[in-house]
Amino acid sequence: MLSRLGALLQEAVGAREPSIDLLQAFVEHWKGITHYYIESTDESTPAKKTDIPWRLKQMLDILVYEEQQQAAAGEAGPCLEYLLQHKILETLCTLGKAEKLLRLGGTASGSVTEKEEVQFTTVLCSKIQQDPELLAYILEGKKIVGRKKACGEPTALPKDTTSHGDKDCSHDGAPARPQLDGESCGAQALNSHMPAETEELDGGTTESNLITSLLGLCQSKKSRVALKAQENLLLLVSMASPAAATYLVQSSACCPAIVRHLCQLYRSMPVFLDPADIATLEGISWRLPSAPSDEASFPGKEALAAFLGWFDYCDHLITEAHTVVADALAKAVAENFFVETLQPQLLHVSEQSILTSTALLTAMLRQLRSPALLREAVAFLLGTDRQPEAPGDNPHTLYAHLIGHCDHLSDEISITTLRLFEELLQKPHEGIIHSLVLRNLEGRPYVAWGSPEPESYEDTLDLEEDPYFTDSFLDSGFQTPAKPRLAPATSYDGKTAVTEIVNSFLCLVPEEAKTSAFLEETGYDTYVHDAYGLFQECSSRVASWGWPLTPTPLDPHEPERPFFEGHFLRVLFDRMSRILDQPYSLNLQVTSVLSRLALFPHPHIHEYLLDPYISLAPGCRSLFSVLVRVIGDLMQRIQRVPQFPGKLLLVRKQLTGQAPGEQLDHQTLLQGVVVLEEFCKELAAIAFVKFPPHDPRQNVSPAPEGQV
Repeated sequence: MLSRLGALLQEAVGAREPSIDLLQAFVEHWKGITHYYIESTDESTPAKKTDIPWRLKQMLDILVYEEQQQAAAGEAGPCLEYLLQHKILETLCTLGKAEKLLRLGGTASGSVTEKEEVQFTTVLCSKIQQDPELLAYILEGKKIVGRKKACGEPTALPKDTTSHGDKDCSHDGAPARPQLDGESCGAQALNSHMPAETEELDGGTTESNLITSLLGLCQSKKSRVALKAQENLLLLVSMASPAAATYLVQSSACCPAIVRHLCQLYRSMPVFLDPADIATLEGISWRLPSAPSDEASFPGKEALAAFLGWFDYCDHLITEAHTVVADALAKAVAENFFVETLQPQLLHVSEQSILTSTALLTAMLRQLRSPALLREAVAFLLGTDRQPEAPGDNPHTLYAHLIGHCDHLSDEISITTLRLFEELLQKPHEGIIHSLVLRNLEGRPYVAWGSPEPESYEDTLDLEEDPYFTDSFLDSGFQTPAKPRLAPATSYDGKTAVTEIVNSFLCLVPEEAKTSAFLEETGYDTYVHDAYGLFQECSSRVASWGWPLTPTPLDPHEPERPFFEGHFLRVLFDRMSRILDQPYSLNLQVTSVLSRLALFPHPHIHEYLLDPYISLAPGCRSLFSVLVRVIGDLMQRIQRVPQFPGKLLLVRKQLTGQAPGEQLDHQTLLQGVVVLEEFCKELAAIAFVKFPPHDPRQNVSPAPEGQV
C-alpha cells in the first residue's frame, strides 16, 4: 500500500489547486484521509478506488504552490509547518508499514522470523511511546474512534509529543475511572471478558494486529524474544487511552489469551509437587522465569518456573495497565483461573491435590503485588460477607474448606494451609483481617457485661473453677504468677499495664518447665528486637486503614449478643489447646500464625489476644485462657514423666542441634513444652513493642464502662 501511495504522490506533482485559505484546505484533505481509516468498514477496497489518492494529490499540490510563493521570503509556509508539527509523513508510514508487516507476521509461535518480528514491534512501540495517540489508530482505528464518540472523547489526530500526554495512563494501577454517558467505559468493559470478535480472533482468520502479534511472541520458546515481547505489551497497556483500553478489553483477545496461557501452564505441571520444592522457586520473576541452576532438580521444575513466571507477569500487567484493562484482567484471572481451574483442586478429596494447589496458591500470594488482583484473590478465598460469624452458619464454600484443612487429619495439609493464611495476613488488604478476626470482635462482645474490675490476676482467670486446677494440682508445686492489684480506671497507667502484661506471659510457664536459661540461648530481649521490626512493618502496612487507638466503649443500650470468636480463631485456639500432643513442625506453624495476628495494631485484637486482665463473658475464651489451661494440663502430665527436667533439657538440645536426635519417650510432649515456653516469650515481646512505656496512647484514660 505504501508503494502505491508513493507513486500517486509523484503523479500529483504537476497539479495545483488554487485556494484562498491554503492551510484550511490542507487540513481538510488530511482529515478526509484519516476519516477513511476511521469510518471505512471495507478493508479489502484497494487504495486506488478510494478518495485517498485524490486528497494526497491536493495536499502535495498545495505544498508545491506554497513553496513557490514562499521562495522569495526564504521561510516555510504554514502548510509545511503543519505537516512537520503533526508528523503527517511519519503517521502515513506507521499506518502503512504496521498494517502490512503485522499481518504478514501473524500470531503463530515458532516462526523463523520471530527475531525480526519482535524487533519491528519494538520500533513500533517506541513510536507509540513518543505519540500514544497512535495506538488508537493501529488498534483498528475505526472501532476505537467509534468508542471515542460513544464515550464523548475527541477524535483528534496525532500531535507532536511535546504538546500532549495521556493523562489517563497510570503506573500505580489506580487512575481515575473515566465517566462516559453516565457510566464509565471501564464498567462497560467489565461486563464481558471475551472479545466481541471472538469468532474472528480465535477462528484462525488472517486478522492480526499489534496486540495479537505481541501475544504470540510472548509465548516464544526463545527467551529473549518472549521477554522483549512481554516488555512491549506491558508498555502498550500502560499507555492506552480509555478508548484504546476499552477496545483491548471488549474487542480483542488480550485478556482471555493472557489468562488462557496461564491455565495452560498450570495444567502442564505434574499433578503432585512437593510443597518444599515449590518453596524453592517462590522468588521467580517474569524477567527471569528460568529455574535457578544452583537449586536441586526435581520433576516439573521447569514447568513450575514457567507458570510462576507468567503469573508474576500477569500481576505486573495488572499493576501497570490502564485501570480498565487492569480490572478486566484481574477479573479474568479470578474467574477463569482461580475459580474454574484452581478451586476444584483445592476442594479435591485427594490429599496430593490439596497439598500441591495450596502450596502453589501460597507461592502466588507471595508474588502478588497488584491491588486489583489482590482484591479478587481475597474475595475468592474469603468471600465478601462482612457480618459477624456464628457457630452454625454456612460460610463461603472455599473459606470453610480452608478452615477445615487447618485442622485436617493430615498434619502436612494443616501446616501447608496455615502457611497460606500466614501469607494472606501479610498482604495489604484490610478485608483479610476483618474477615478472619475483626468482624467478630466488633462491639467487644467478649467482655463480660456489668462485671466489676477484678481485684487480682487469679480472679480474672477463675482458676478454682477450671477442672485442670484441682487441689492436687495446686499442691504439686505450680504457682500462678503473683500479680499486683489492678489500679482503678481513673488512675490507669500505661507503663504499669504493659509491664504486668509482659510479666503475665513470661511467668506463665512454671520454672520446672523452662530450659532456655540453662543453654544461654536467645532470651526475651532478642524476641523484643525481632518483634519491633515486625510490628513496624505491620503498622506501616495498616496505617491508612483508619483504625482507632483505643477500644470501642461498651454501649449499655446495645443488645447483648453471644460471642463467637469466628471459625479462624476457633481452629487456632483448638490447635493451641493440643500443643502438647501435636508434631513440633505443626506447633511452630500454629504459633507463627497467632504471632502474626497479635502484631496487628488494632485495640480489639490487642485486648482479646494479649490482655490477661479482661473479664471474659460467660463461655468465652481468649488466647491467654487457652494457654492457662494448657499449663494446667502440662503440670498434671509432668508428674507422670520420670526425670522430666533432664529429658526436657535433652530435647531442647536436640532441637537446637546440640545433641544427637535420638528418640525419647514422651518426645512430642517435651517438644510441645519447648515451643510453649518460646511462644510465651514471643507474646510478651509483642505486647511490649506494641505499647512501649513512652507511647502517648498509654496515657489516654479508658472508657468508664467495661474497659480494662
